[in-house]
Amino acid sequence: MTDLKINFTVSETDQKILKNEMISIEEWADGALKGVIAHAWKKFQNDWLLKLTNDASFTDAIPSGKTEFVALVTSRADYKDRAARDAENNPV
Repeated sequence: MTDLKINFTVSETDQKILKNEMISIEEWADGALKGVIAHAWKKFQNDWLLKLTNDASFTDAIPSGKTEFVALVTSRADYKDRAARDAENNPV
């Protein structure tokens, strides 16, 4: 998986509306995304620390680094991302 670059188009009218409330739309969007990532990371880390420590079959060390921790969790057979969990909970 490579880094993801996201581009948004904001109409001229919407830019005027947003600039009434903020100095920089780009800085606000960057900060908002960073905030969502930080929240998602804390939830991911807390959820999986609990699962790993309660899994009697898991005897490896739990990595302290974010990249290594995410790699460990996402390589497990019982890991499902949001799309997979939603599909499982809402079969068509």
